[in-house]
Amino acid sequence: MTDKERIKALVGELNQYAREYYVLDQPTVSDATYDRLYQELEQLEVKYPDWVLEKSPTQRVGGVVLERFEKVVHDIALYSLSDAFSKEELFAFDMRIKKLVNQPFSYICELKIDGLSVSLKYQNGVFIQGATRGDGVIGENITENLRTIQDIPLSLDTQGTLEVRGEAYMPKRSFDKLNQARELEGLATFANPRNAAAGSLRQLDTKVTAKRNLATFIYQVAGENIALTQSETLNQLKNLGFSINPSYQVCQTIDEVWTFVTEMAEQRHKLPYEIDGVVIKVNQFVSQEAMGFTVKAPRWAVAYKFPAEEVETRIISIDWQVGRTGVVTPTANLTPVSIAGTTVSRATLHNVDNIKAKDIRLNDTVILYKAGDIIPAISQVVFDKRPLDSLPLEIPIDCPICHLPLVHFDDEVALRCINPMCQAQIKEQLAHFVSRAAMNIDGLGPRVINQLFDLELIGDVADLYRLTFDQLIQLDKIQEKSATNLLEAIEKSKSNSVEKLIFGLGVRHIGAKVAKRLAEHFGNLEQIMQASFEEISELDGLGVKIAESVTTYFANIKVRELIHELQDSGLNFDYLGVRMTENSEFSGKTIVLTGKLGRYQRSELKEILEALGAKVTGSVSKKTDLVIAGNDAGSKLSKAESLGIEVLGEEDILKKLKSEE
Repeated sequence: MTDKERIKALVGELNQYAREYYVLDQPTVSDATYDRLYQELEQLEVKYPDWVLEKSPTQRVGGVVLERFEKVVHDIALYSLSDAFSKEELFAFDMRIKKLVNQPFSYICELKIDGLSVSLKYQNGVFIQGATRGDGVIGENITENLRTIQDIPLSLDTQGTLEVRGEAYMPKRSFDKLNQARELEGLATFANPRNAAAGSLRQLDTKVTAKRNLATFIYQVAGENIALTQSETLNQLKNLGFSINPSYQVCQTIDEVWTFVTEMAEQRHKLPYEIDGVVIKVNQFVSQEAMGFTVKAPRWAVAYKFPAEEVETRIISIDWQVGRTGVVTPTANLTPVSIAGTTVSRATLHNVDNIKAKDIRLNDTVILYKAGDIIPAISQVVFDKRPLDSLPLEIPIDCPICHLPLVHFDDEVALRCINPMCQAQIKEQLAHFVSRAAMNIDGLGPRVINQLFDLELIGDVADLYRLTFDQLIQLDKIQEKSATNLLEAIEKSKSNSVEKLIFGLGVRHIGAKVAKRLAEHFGNLEQIMQASFEEISELDGLGVKIAESVTTYFANIKVRELIHELQDSGLNFDYLGVRMTENSEFSGKTIVLTGKLGRYQRSELKEILEALGAKVTGSVSKKTDLVIAGNDAGSKLSKAESLGIEVLGEEDILKKLKSEE
């Protein structure tokens, strides 16, 4: 055997041993044997650097130092899930499913891993890209860091493009080892494994990530399904070489689901990784596709969150904070206490009605709870431990910032400052406007905003676009390079697609997805401002509340003056994405793509068809209107022909698309 052949053999052998150890948890050789073979491979690769294979285990140790993380636009969006916090909510989910599904179905229950969502892309079997979830549409390219995770295959026995999704996490053992090492070095420890995993995957030095011993559970194929059910998909992912969580269960009834949920709640602390609930999905993909999605989440899945952990602590003081909409929120400062893996020293008191209903007072001993990612809150007061000299909490009647009277509207539980010039509101509005999900002005954080505001250099978002280098250089800790970078970021934000601006303006009830829906439909900000209540309320997924909020907001003369100032500053008011055509030949049709396409990537054709109003799904059913078949089309083509569904080749579609131009 030549040295080159020996390198290839060692790579295959070591990768197999690693899969048995990290993925299957069934090692077949000792650590000493693995280390000996690994050292032999290292020596050969040093001797013959041109023969190093991309899938060699030595390529997982890191070594690349990144300047920054590039943005990645997901071919297929990553949706969040609706939550359920009780048995009643879970059974209500079951009732909704039964109203939507007209055929037999089952559920699949999968553990909700407390980690970081990731997407992995392979081209002809080679791992080419890994990304974070981000906002579901745009994530960050963390390919080099993901390459260091031992259970992620660097190569697969597949052709074409394959994209899978899953969760990257830090096992409890790795977490404890990491914190022990940081304590010895005098460094701050991580609060919980999820934070540690997220921080590890966002390291610019990949060697740091490699030392953190992260792991993954893969649970989804993006795009065209490779099976008929989610349970079959998990088995196929396992056969491909991915690590899947073995603790899943197919259930025929919601009662079986509840039994599984309660069992996992009892066993969660015995697992070698953190979980915060159970994800329940309809198992059959054909039923999933029939149910579809809301604006935010799939209708066929729900994430059941485990009941909150509870601990006792004491209220030291209470702060009253003013948000960007004028709502004044009370926050309790607490004796620090550990709960759900996190040290907590503050908790929301929600509103005045909540304080009165629970009779919360200073120096009270209280029960603190925290469920999943929910902000810590107080469930009740321990009255037996209340001081004898305790008095009811004094509720403010004036805004703690601008000192004008607060209002308690009849239909709201919150106190509200209605002074539009309240500094606290303006600062919060500015922070929202520059945030990543809005205008994404990097470097313009709360510290800089506070300084600009205190120096009276800004009073609203339009003032941001009038800032000068000489003004910025006055600020504390802002050097010439920082000032230049900040001005470049502000200038760059002018070219954002308009949905970023709409979201950044902070219109009530308008989140990022609704902002995009409005921009996509109307095309530009002028058309949105002129749209009637009826035009907006009739849009799919919006409704009366959103329509009322949008029309009321843009009818305000002060808002129109602000928009005019932004326009004068050169901000883009157009939607720069692909707009949906609602009167095309494809509008309203359900289409399936199958086989190898020549002119387009499948994701490209899918985007084009969806922009023309079509719904592109992964499997053929009686509801399918059209199948587009490329070369080597298989079972989907056969099924379409048996059901009498129209089938077109790629050339036919090209002609039809040309006629749409």
